[in-house]
Formats: sequence, C-alpha cells, structure tokens
Amino acid sequence: MAERVRIEPIETFEGFEKLLDIQRAVWDHGDLDVTPVHQFAVSSRMGAILLGAFVGRELAGFVYSFPAVFKGQLCQHSHLLAVLPRRQGSGLGKALKLAQREEAAKRGYRLITWTYDPLQARNANLNLGALGAVSRTYVGNFYGLTPSLCLGPGIPTDRMLIEWPIRDRRVRARLEGKGKKRPAHDAGRLPKALERRAGGEAPFFRPARPRLDLDDRAVLVEVPRDIKALAGRCDLIAEWQKGLRRTMTGYFGRGYRAWDFVCGDRAFYVLIRD
Repeated sequence: MAERVRIEPIETFEGFEKLLDIQRAVWDHGDLDVTPVHQFAVSSRMGAILLGAFVGRELAGFVYSFPAVFKGQLCQHSHLLAVLPRRQGSGLGKALKLAQREEAAKRGYRLITWTYDPLQARNANLNLGALGAVSRTYVGNFYGLTPSLCLGPGIPTDRMLIEWPIRDRRVRARLEGKGKKRPAHDAGRLPKALERRAGGEAPFFRPARPRLDLDDRAVLVEVPRDIKALAGRCDLIAEWQKGLRRTMTGYFGRGYRAWDFVCGDRAFYVLIRD
C-alpha cells in the first residue's frame, strides 16, 4: 500500500450510504441483497464494529461485525469485509481485520467469528494463513440458494465458520510473523484426504474420491487454486463442493480442525487433530 491509508469508524448516514456502493461494486448485489443503511445505523449504536479504510479521501473498503454468542461465549460476528476491486490485493483486507481485532480487544472480546465460502482459496489463505484463525464447523447451504451468494446456478451456499481467538498466543505469533516456518505442513509430505485427479488440463481438474479413513495427526485437503477460473463450469464447481463437504464434515466430526492453509502451485487446507 504505497498511498497513505487510515482506518476509522464510520458513524454518519453519509458514510453508511457509501457502504451500499461498495457492496454493489464488490459483489454486484441488488437492492434486496445489500445490507441496508438502517441496519448499519442501529447496529453501530448497539455495539457493532464498523470501520472504513480510506486511501486519501476515498473510502476503499470496510469491515462490519456485531455482538453475537458462539457456544456460550460472547463474541463479535464479522458479517462483511469488502474492498473495492481496484484496491484488492493491496493489503487493505488484512489491515481492516487487524483494526477490527484491536477494537474488539479494547471492548473486552476474546473471539471474532465469521463465515466464508471454503472454495475461495484467497479468503482461506487470509483467514487461516495470515490471521491464524481456525475452523471446525462446516455448514451446507448456509444462506440457501441466494443467487448473488452462489458460485453458480443451483450451487449451494456452503460455508465454513471461522473462529479467531484474538488474544491467543498462536494468533499473536502469526500476526507478528513468528509462525511462518511450519515444516510439518509440507504439502509434498502430508497425506491427502482430498486432491485433484491425475491428468486433466489446468485449471479444469476434477477432484478424486475423498479419503475419509486417514488417521494421521495432520492431513491435507485440496481446493482449486482459483475457483473463479472455473466460472461457467458448474459441473466442476459442484464436484469440488461435494467432495469438500464430505471431507470436511467427516474430519471435523472426528476431532480435526482446519489449522492452516498452504497456497503455492496448488492450494490445500491443513487439518490438525490435537
């Protein structure tokens, strides 16, 4: 981020209205799908965290969370994180999450949760790799068949629920860059519970049958490196989603959790069993 960035609360109706434009620009949402001005207005007065990232005078992105309860613990649930398309890849998303973490900690929270589409490797890399969050919950068709949230016509809105224990020592180490060397997570050495079939032409690989009987402490689960490259191939997206759903629910049910993400020529979740 070469230009100066400042992150500050959004508290005015003028600011709330700009968030509608950002949602439309990022997700192409129609009026029925955008989070409305009145929701931002009431929740920001009732404990929500709503922060905007400004590059110069431009509002380039925002993060929005609200008070929630997860497994009996009071937390902030992060519902929206959006960065304008031309600003994506510049680090604004991570900067917004760090500011959200700082604000939540000031308010006494220890946990932030959110959901995301587990086939989005870029988001997985941010959530698990950069931020040090974990997941042990996979929910099929979380939002129903809402067209604006589906990866393609008729494809369920599967989501993984992220847990970010913001005061955890491992999270602090990851954010400070102390946890970068993780030799046990070598993608070439760990067994694979899900991976692409041999053969095929990039990027149109098909998934192999999940291996649900592995008993190693750490296993890998592959996803397409760029799911957007499969746009128009709903058959392939659906195959990957079904394989990922079977694999994640199977291993989560056996006490594994998504602990890290490896993204190189190929992309893998790292599942760990304590």
